[in-house]
Amino acid sequence: MSALSDQLVTFATLAYLIAMISHAVEYALGNARAVARPAAPARELVGAGVGAGGGVLPDGPVAKADAPPVGVDRSTARGRLAGRVAVWITALAAALHLGATVTRGIAADRMPWGNMYEFVLTVSFIGTAAWLAVLWKRPSLRRLGLFLTLVMVLLLAFAELKLYVEVVPLTPALNSYWFVVHVSTISFSSGIFLLGVVPAVAFLMRNGYEQGKRSFPYTLAKRLPAAAGLERLTFSLHAFAFPVFTFAVIAGAIWAEAAWGRPWGWDPKETWAFISWVVYAGYLHARATPSVRRNVATWLAIVGFLTVLMNLFGVNFFFTGLHSYAGVS
Repeated sequence: MSALSDQLVTFATLAYLIAMISHAVEYALGNARAVARPAAPARELVGAGVGAGGGVLPDGPVAKADAPPVGVDRSTARGRLAGRVAVWITALAAALHLGATVTRGIAADRMPWGNMYEFVLTVSFIGTAAWLAVLWKRPSLRRLGLFLTLVMVLLLAFAELKLYVEVVPLTPALNSYWFVVHVSTISFSSGIFLLGVVPAVAFLMRNGYEQGKRSFPYTLAKRLPAAAGLERLTFSLHAFAFPVFTFAVIAGAIWAEAAWGRPWGWDPKETWAFISWVVYAGYLHARATPSVRRNVATWLAIVGFLTVLMNLFGVNFFFTGLHSYAGVS
């Protein structure tokens, strides 16, 4: 089972790479005007014949999203076909990804979250699964798949090359039912935060492009959906993940009380988890404050994800503490 898991990870990485290339083809051939217009009320679009004719509504479900409107050339139609293929390949990659994670758990005879390699596998799969769920409801966001699959390729390649460890029994300190409660919720929330940072970065680029900036990296956003829709998606994902993340931190404190006799000790991982919680709470507060500009609030969301990366990679590589179970030296 361990060998099968390793092979499935490799196949999943290759599938994500192919999906990324297909998304890049759509991005290169696509019609920027079809998806990148600023948000407009639905009545205006229908009145203009766009919504009724099956065109793309930038911030909501799309009727006949893949039917090219009148005047779209053949290259754009080919781009749309490449985008549809990319989605199906991403779904295949997610299935392979899930299979790799499950077989890893079967080989270890435990939940597959016992070290850093397994945690990255789980978090990245949750990010992909959440993306496919979002795409099912809002197909007009498909071009974000280029950036999401790029992130998956980088994460899985890094996990295979730098984080991989052989299957080993669970560390005795982790052998508790709180292991399932705490790590499952922290994995789930981290996966949603991983997905949330993609539209956050895309919003900053697209917002700059809509304001007339034509330098790099703003020119990359000319074929992205409207900035307003990207910003709302960023908020929705973070608002959904934050309560789960809060519960995960609380569950970790309860577990620490049971295991070490104290709920909080400012261990490096505890400290960075607290920093992440504060930054994400600050983002949600800023997002709900009318006087705070949307791009300023979005930067807080990006900083929050950087703190999550610091907790995952920086703390495990450069610090030691009671949470040193990453399986890397």
